Amino acid sequence: MPSLLNAFAQRGLLAQVSDHAALDDHLEAGKRVLYAGFDPTAPSLQAGNLVPLLMLRRAQLRGHRPIVVVGGATGLIGDPSGRGDERTLRDAAMVEEWVEAIRRQVSGFLDLEGACAARVVNNLDWTQPLSAIDFLRGVGKHFSVAAMIGRDSVRSRLERDGAGISYTEFSYMLLQAYDFLELARRYDCTVQLGGSDQWGNIVSGVDLVRRVTRRAVYALTAPLVTRQDGVKFGKTAAGAVWLDAASTSPYAFFQFWMNVADADVGAFLRYFTLLDMEDIAQAEALARARPERREAQRLLAREATRLVHGEGGLKAAERITAALFDGDVRGLAPGELAVLEQDGMAVTAIAPGEGLLTALTRAGLANSNSAARRLVQGGGIQLNGVAETDPARRLDKADALHGRCHVVRRGRRHWHLLVLEA
Repeated sequence: MPSLLNAFAQRGLLAQVSDHAALDDHLEAGKRVLYAGFDPTAPSLQAGNLVPLLMLRRAQLRGHRPIVVVGGATGLIGDPSGRGDERTLRDAAMVEEWVEAIRRQVSGFLDLEGACAARVVNNLDWTQPLSAIDFLRGVGKHFSVAAMIGRDSVRSRLERDGAGISYTEFSYMLLQAYDFLELARRYDCTVQLGGSDQWGNIVSGVDLVRRVTRRAVYALTAPLVTRQDGVKFGKTAAGAVWLDAASTSPYAFFQFWMNVADADVGAFLRYFTLLDMEDIAQAEALARARPERREAQRLLAREATRLVHGEGGLKAAERITAALFDGDVRGLAPGELAVLEQDGMAVTAIAPGEGLLTALTRAGLANSNSAARRLVQGGGIQLNGVAETDPARRLDKADALHGRCHVVRRGRRHWHLLVLEA
């Protein structure tokens, strides 16, 4: 079995390491404490946040103890990394609410009991009691302004015309560095990991811990995930892919992974699943031999959805997928129909008994009643999973799914929900 650091490298998960040989020895010599931080910039994490979360999980499976820091303090300030403008400062009550939501979310990816029990902590706990004078004397004196200006997150803002950076965001790296110092003092934490855009903040923490405690600590980052075409990972036409089911349903989450390009699926299996490298290699070989079957994408979708939404969420996603793509929509439960509405399937309200042709025209599936008639008579419409060829068909409650919905499919790709008005 390769060392943990080499296992990360095999999966393409290493971008920068503060001292590769020393960190490799450090991780192999005993049980260590590693941490990653997540700021509450929304009530949910996104799909890209799975990279550091699963790195912590892999470390835990090797016998190390992970810590997740949810940034109740840093979330009030705003990280300038990767941004061209100032973040909007959020209300403290909103940030607190988001902290609790993310705390619950990340807790599902790690074991919170046992010999390698993970901790989920809030950096507001040790930052809020600290006075400004104590912070400047205990932390600020260890930082050179020249070095801070040289960090990418600051320099890129200063070089952008008309941008600049406030002292609030300029101080962010000190707060993150102080997190590492407190975790080293409280929990003997010696390793911080994160995305490559965090490198400047992370090594600032390494420097602070070494200066204050005279101990060696380490930093490593994973590359920011992009698709082969260079587009930032985790975005769709509908927006971000969230881990919270209320924002991105298990079905929509499953479909996101199913639609991954062939060129990306191997890398994403390494990043976003806990599968062995041998299983991933087999999936890649099948993808090369029979790309039209999208077996690697299905494996990716199943594994990622199970990790985030559990077995129940995966089964619901697969039921909806089978219903839509195999035509058995009559088996959908009321909640699954509601998921389709949530995920943006077009919806049109209709009156009980409304004619099919009128409904198709009002739904935008045909330009006129005569065009709708030709579409129906030509076999181009499925109604609730069955081909409908009667242009005189009325849409009643009695034959609606669960007495409420008619699911219309035009051709292979166009779906619409016709919902009966009460």
